[in-house]
Amino acid sequence: MSSISRFIRRAFSTSTEPATVLETGKTFGAKSLCKILNKERNLKRAVKLFKKASENDRFRTKTGIYESTVRRLATAQRFRWIEEILEDQKKYRDISREGFNARLISLYGKSGMAESAQKVFDEMPRRNCNRTVLSFNALLAAYASSKKFDKVDGLFRELPEKLNVEPDLVSYNTIIKAFCDMGSLDSGLLLLNEMEKKGVEPDLYTFNFLLKGFYGNGQFENGESIWARMLGKNLLPDIRSYNAKLDGLALEKRTKDAVELLEQMKRKGIKPDLYSFNALIKGFVSEDMLDEAKHWYREMWNNDCKPKKSTFATFIPFVCEKGNFNFAFELSKDAFRRKRLVDERVLQRVVDGLIKETMVREAEELVQLGKTNGYYSFNLTIRSAE
Repeated sequence: MSSISRFIRRAFSTSTEPATVLETGKTFGAKSLCKILNKERNLKRAVKLFKKASENDRFRTKTGIYESTVRRLATAQRFRWIEEILEDQKKYRDISREGFNARLISLYGKSGMAESAQKVFDEMPRRNCNRTVLSFNALLAAYASSKKFDKVDGLFRELPEKLNVEPDLVSYNTIIKAFCDMGSLDSGLLLLNEMEKKGVEPDLYTFNFLLKGFYGNGQFENGESIWARMLGKNLLPDIRSYNAKLDGLALEKRTKDAVELLEQMKRKGIKPDLYSFNALIKGFVSEDMLDEAKHWYREMWNNDCKPKKSTFATFIPFVCEKGNFNFAFELSKDAFRRKRLVDERVLQRVVDGLIKETMVREAEELVQLGKTNGYYSFNLTIRSAE
């Protein structure tokens, strides 16, 4: 169709975007409804609005708003409301499509509601909705997201024959990740062998799950074997691959080798991220090398990587042990600046150390930060030095 024809068609078309009338009497299209929902802070009103907006056909195609709304409710532990809005979706004609069911299964899974996900899956035949590898993968992922790993393995072994479906790359990646998450690394490795025998080629995700599992659990040599196998398939390591190996080197107390690996990353055009720097900091802390850990903490900031809670949880107690309370004070202020929760006992230890070093003004500042900052229920006190 020519551009002129498309213009004429649009100009004389009488079709308009489906609109929804809210309680206010105003009419909104799907995009506007999404914006209104994202801005609604009252979760109870958001649930009511979501159900009303779902009457709009185009709104039901907006996967992002489904994800964000369910995530907000799950964070607030409003699981009954998650069930309310997702069960409400079953009255629409979309429920006869496998993709729509797979979305509901996935949303329940991400909320830790695997049984509800299973219910959606089990109800599909009565809606004349075929169950293929798409919904099978969604169900596997739902149980994996809900940390019900034993169930994932059972479904992976039983359902393909029952449904007459063949597991694909997504299926294998889901189950391999689940095995790695539960620490059954040998089972994950066996699945890698199995998928290759069945002609399913592993991808970078497959290897990254295994690399994180082996390197992260102190099995460095096995991690190296997986790394070599990955390279043998002409799969180039990405930032996740390198971060897994950095963690492995740090656990082996080979942090200087980890520094060299980080330099290799840079030469290959892979920019280190927060997890890269955290691995180096943890490594140098475990090797009792304060100056090197401080250097990489500063490099983290210099590379626009902002520390997270685990950074402070690892670093502040170590700095206190080394008696460097001036730097511990700076770290604590960084933690407040980043709005990262730090255990109250750790901060009390910093305050006590500051007092012992006659740094009373700094101790008072830290206590005041604790009282005025909305992220703690502080009871920090300034105790006299003995």
